[in-house]
Amino acid sequence: MKPRIVIVGAGFGGLAAAQGLARADVDITLIDGRNHHLFQPLLYQVATAGLSPADIAAPIRAILRDQANVRVVLAWVVGVDRAGRRVQLADGRHVAYDRLIIATGAQHSYLGNDDWASRAPGIKSIDDATAVRRKVLLALEQAETETDPDVRHALLTFAVIGGGPTGVEMAGAIAELTRRSVSRDFRSITPQCSRVLLVEAGPRLLNSFTEAMAEKALAAIRALGVTVLLGKKVEAISDRFVDVGGIRIPCRTVIWAAGVEASPAAAWLEAPADAAGRVLVRDDLTLPGHPEIQVIGDTAALADGTALPGIAPVAKQQGRHAARTIVTGKAMPFRYRDRGKLATIGRHQAVIEYGRLRLSGPLAWLLWCTAHIYFLVGFRNRLEVGIRWLWSYLTFDRSARLITGATTQIQGDRP
Repeated sequence: MKPRIVIVGAGFGGLAAAQGLARADVDITLIDGRNHHLFQPLLYQVATAGLSPADIAAPIRAILRDQANVRVVLAWVVGVDRAGRRVQLADGRHVAYDRLIIATGAQHSYLGNDDWASRAPGIKSIDDATAVRRKVLLALEQAETETDPDVRHALLTFAVIGGGPTGVEMAGAIAELTRRSVSRDFRSITPQCSRVLLVEAGPRLLNSFTEAMAEKALAAIRALGVTVLLGKKVEAISDRFVDVGGIRIPCRTVIWAAGVEASPAAAWLEAPADAAGRVLVRDDLTLPGHPEIQVIGDTAALADGTALPGIAPVAKQQGRHAARTIVTGKAMPFRYRDRGKLATIGRHQAVIEYGRLRLSGPLAWLLWCTAHIYFLVGFRNRLEVGIRWLWSYLTFDRSARLITGATTQIQGDRP
């Protein structure tokens, strides 16, 4: 019987592992609770109506249709029986394995304030992104006809919590959406009406970048009209306000980009984890004492303390490494090849660090666009995203401004 390989999660790491085993004489079962692979770095553009969900996602079965040794299972995993070598599914079924790769990614962390989740959504899935898009667009719609100036001001105040790449990109995109893209379509909303806040508890933005690049990003985001609050902690979030650094700011739209934690894989495996819930693994990405189990991507942390960024290139390289380990039968230490760091600020500004190379401005933005289009899955997605970005750049138009879901209650009750 062929070795049974089970991969949990079809994100960057899981998909790379499956594709890395394309020529191996194994039976692969790829399990995911969603039927699509998602290009998460561009979710913020769905949330701000720059792209449609289908532009950054592709069905898992379509991606792997030509790989005959893969079976895709649509299901949620709820546990792992290490002794019996079985993965437990939410519907009660079990899937047996000889080798297991867990690549279940990360989820939002509200730093002990889980009640903020409903008031300050983050974006980790298409559902998250479309919910944020609905929240932002409904705020604009209600502000258009609101007669109370205080309520209108709160509706047109947008707060993004977290000054990492996601927060910077989100704040810049909301500023462009509310100040340039939609103001022409409304009669009472002008570019000066809206206010976008970017809140960071640390002393600077983009903590993983050099200080010089962080300063360039700060200047660029401020040039878009974003108010940046550095060294300010969020103390409370409600449907009508956000408390930051002892100041209460009337605000109806708060978006969370401040923290993540790993999926519950450590609990499934009954394995040691770090403070963020990531499974502590050996340098070959295997679970200590269980060489048949590998944990990769945002779900894993190296037990020797080596820090790796929670970005797509790490997950993809680890996925390919896990596949090579299975194919060769050799336990090889994982070595990350740094592909650099990128963050975009609006429609023609970005910062890039790659080794000693430091770039900012329009050239960096063009390279950012090229890299993201290249890493999208499928020619159709690459073509459509490229055309949409070009059209948006020339016209400021955001054609994906669709409000989906219930609109019976818009941005909460009036005070």
